[in-house]
Amino acid sequence: MANINVNYNKLPGSYLFSEIARRVAAYSQANPEKSIIRLGIGDVTRPLPAAVTAAMHKAVDEMATASGFHGYGPEQGYDFLRNAIAQADYKARGVEISPDEIFVSDGAKSDCGNIGDIFGVDNVVAVCDPVYPVYVDTNAMAGRAGDFDEAAGRWSNLVYMPCVAENGFSPVIPQRKVDMIYLCFPNNPTGAVATKEQLKAWVDYANANDAVILFDSAYEAFITDPDIPHSIFEIEGARTCAIEFRSFSKTAGFTGTRCAYTVIPKELIRGGTSLNAMWNRRQCTKFNGVPYVVQRGAEAVYSPEGQLQVKETIQYYLHNARIIRDGLASAGLTVSGGENSPYIWCRTPDGMGSWDFFDKLLHEANVVTTPGAGFGPSGEGYIRLTAFGDADATRLAVERIKAIL
Repeated sequence: MANINVNYNKLPGSYLFSEIARRVAAYSQANPEKSIIRLGIGDVTRPLPAAVTAAMHKAVDEMATASGFHGYGPEQGYDFLRNAIAQADYKARGVEISPDEIFVSDGAKSDCGNIGDIFGVDNVVAVCDPVYPVYVDTNAMAGRAGDFDEAAGRWSNLVYMPCVAENGFSPVIPQRKVDMIYLCFPNNPTGAVATKEQLKAWVDYANANDAVILFDSAYEAFITDPDIPHSIFEIEGARTCAIEFRSFSKTAGFTGTRCAYTVIPKELIRGGTSLNAMWNRRQCTKFNGVPYVVQRGAEAVYSPEGQLQVKETIQYYLHNARIIRDGLASAGLTVSGGENSPYIWCRTPDGMGSWDFFDKLLHEANVVTTPGAGFGPSGEGYIRLTAFGDADATRLAVERIKAIL
């Protein structure tokens, strides 16, 4: 008889956003006349930049010719895109990353989950709390998380780093030694950012303890404060202890197109082995690369026209974030985030539970949010709202919420 990976049986219920979708679908079916505004899942709504679609059209035309056809591409990504990333996202900020340290992929979510393939199952994993569920669930699937305590809402083998109002939603370095550290800034779900000083403390800890920082900077384009770093590699010493994940999804609207990249410096060695070489081996074995047409579209993000168009989109979403943040604050709710981030973290009123407030907003305001409890124990008592909706719908959603408070 074939054995299964029993770690999957330990996962509690369904994936957070699947449960949200189930509840929304049930409400919509029972109330088909209701107009629902979705500020829950972080999916974008603005179209792809014109420079991107023009490049993709051109690439499609190339594929229709014998001379321009592209079959299997390099698993690591085409040089034209890797070079553009190295120049625009790193060298332009004074950071030296070589193209062969960049691995183009189909999404930061995929890479954040798949990166565990190159790490041993006995590593001690530290996660922020609240946290993007992918970090936790994929380690649970791999067998690193231990057992789930339903009452406590946490895994026995994970080290949780509470990010609460009292510490400015910024994790504190654990007292015990850990091996893999997931950090996300600007943070999903709280919208918090990290200073150079805060990140330097993590880099020093990781280097001193042979740990690896898994740094998710998918939302770096939303940073407006010039003193906040966009990359972990802006921090001295990070090349020997960090892996960075980035995405074109939230910056250039690639959620339905799929393109991202992971950076692993050659100096990052653990167990006498290059993690850059290990990830390259993993990708060559399990991945056939991102389509040529998509990578040409991603390359166009770095053109002068693409950069301007992307910045306009980012400003559109940041304006939505201000509408949500200011509107909820004016209604007496306690909010954070939404300034260097597309996410607003809102405390529920009167000690109401996260799922209870989610249901109240869905049923009474017809607005979909994300319950904070779905991000971990410290997320209880909060909801997350996203700024990725239509501007008019966002204004209406805020008015609806204010009307029921």
